[in-house]
Amino acid sequence: MKDYHIITPRLGLRNWRDADINLAHKMNSNTVVMEYFPKTWSLKETCSFVDRMKDHYDQYGFCYFAVDRLDTNSFIGFIGLMHQTYKTGFDPFIDIGWRLIPEAWGHGFATEGAQACLHFAFTKLLVDKVYAVAPQSNKKSQRVMQKIGMHEHQDFDHPNISKDDPLHKCIAYQIMK
Repeated sequence: MKDYHIITPRLGLRNWRDADINLAHKMNSNTVVMEYFPKTWSLKETCSFVDRMKDHYDQYGFCYFAVDRLDTNSFIGFIGLMHQTYKTGFDPFIDIGWRLIPEAWGHGFATEGAQACLHFAFTKLLVDKVYAVAPQSNKKSQRVMQKIGMHEHQDFDHPNISKDDPLHKCIAYQIMK
């Protein structure tokens, strides 16, 4: 068995490995996957992301975990938690987030993994609240937020996205312990 930190009936969530980089890059360079992001990512940007996840994990014991489907032993993306400090009006905060390959969409994996991450956050990390952020136009991610018990917290302009970009207008959801 791999070194999973969170296991659900169908998923194993773990720290990142160098072997994940090419699979993560394929996901991050997919225009459909990155529809609600300002741009797709280069291989260098994916490598930087994986390094940030490893560093965050080393410092805090969690990150946006790499996710494997247990039945196929295959990488399907990430689901996890991350410290965020960008200006939102509720910063700093613990964010829950996910990004999955298209083949993993529509099977409830994001919801299943996110529920397990919330349980981990409240019982192991002992945090009091968790936030999730998405562009206002990303109704699919907002639906996952609702399914895991989160509620709308506030609208805000994302400070790291150009004001000319329609993705600049975001919504934050929150859940309390």
